[in-house]
Amino acid sequence: MTASGYKEGVDSSLGVLTPEGIEFTLFPAGLPIRTCAYAIDKSIQWAFLLIIIIVASLSGNFGGRWMMLILLFLIDWFYHVIFELLFRGQSPGKRIMGIRVVRSDGSPVNPGSSLLRNLLRFADTFFFLCPIALITMSASGGFRRLGDWAGGTLVIYAAGATSAPPLRAPEDVPPSLRIDGIFKPDISRLSHAEKQAILMFARRYPLLGEARANEIAQVFVCCLRQDAPAEISDSAYLLAAARRLAGGERGAA
Repeated sequence: MTASGYKEGVDSSLGVLTPEGIEFTLFPAGLPIRTCAYAIDKSIQWAFLLIIIIVASLSGNFGGRWMMLILLFLIDWFYHVIFELLFRGQSPGKRIMGIRVVRSDGSPVNPGSSLLRNLLRFADTFFFLCPIALITMSASGGFRRLGDWAGGTLVIYAAGATSAPPLRAPEDVPPSLRIDGIFKPDISRLSHAEKQAILMFARRYPLLGEARANEIAQVFVCCLRQDAPAEISDSAYLLAAARRLAGGERGAA
């Protein structure tokens, strides 16, 4: 296992070891498919920029030109950040090509990671044909460019995550089985490491299907679960515990 918490296989797959002691496999996206996604996104950016320039030219006022410069800056620097945070690591180009950005441990990308990886896009694409990105991705086991190394991110194939059935979160439990009105998971006996593992599970669950989430949740639920109705899944129970740990419910321990 590497220091970053994952094991590299003989192929391009990466085996990620979660804090819960569960290992699952990520499949990093290579240079050709990422190049296609980047070209699609760049075309969309150019289309936005062209529309803004045309509208600003037709308006003909000084304020419109300043607004054009601000919009050009935002689109050029924050296009990828906005889409990655709003659409689970997928810009339009990545969605079309079936790939997404995640953190190195397989959890969803966060604002800091997304911002850092995209600010360094300038360095990766500084020279003609982006030789810096080409070299760093070719030399990396996870096809990482400089921005990925700095932000602690990976670009992976999203087919496995998107084809999995959706996870039923606690808020989706029928009113007759509503968690808040029936039980509150007892988290007083958990160690610090166990609490951190449960919070990590809650961060990662949007990328899991219900069957996989229940499999991981069984590691802890067998020790936590007491009077919860059997109809409530293990993953929903563990998410309720994570909500208490995060202070999402009144009276959290």
